[in-house]
Amino acid sequence: MTDDDTTARRPASRAEAAALASAVRLRIIRLTAKRALTNKEIAGRLGKDPATTLYHVRKLVAAGFLVAQPSRTGARGSKEIPYLGTRLSWRLTDKADYADEIGQAALAAYLEEVTDAGIAELRQTRMILQLDEAGLTEFARRVTALLEDFMNRPPAPDSHDVGVYVAWYPSR
Repeated sequence: MTDDDTTARRPASRAEAAALASAVRLRIIRLTAKRALTNKEIAGRLGKDPATTLYHVRKLVAAGFLVAQPSRTGARGSKEIPYLGTRLSWRLTDKADYADEIGQAALAAYLEEVTDAGIAELRQTRMILQLDEAGLTEFARRVTALLEDFMNRPPAPDSHDVGVYVAWYPSR
């Protein structure tokens, strides 16, 4: 992580943190990270009712996590509005007031995505590290830098979306 990456981050506002405290909204952010999708397309991918996803899409637009793209004509001549993620969630740091809610939403979104993909598709590992505070700080910095490096790479023509969920916790 460069100093520029660190200074580009800022604390989340109350509205931003509240918008992140939903597994459905976190999944919508992920789905629209690289390509704009209409509300109907989002609903189809999530297996949800379009009215339900529209509620969440509007919350994400209001909080700055999605931006509407130019409207287009749908298959039956209807007006469709695609939405694209802004990557705002990655640039926010302090979500302390909503840490429990956001953490639960992130875990729920991960579990829903793994369920959709199938457990056989999950590549996972577990381990115990022995770290002091300096080591834990370095670990967190290096994991973040690695994720940022891969996130900022331009996609190759044959690339595939890969969801990543990283967590660490005290081992008791």
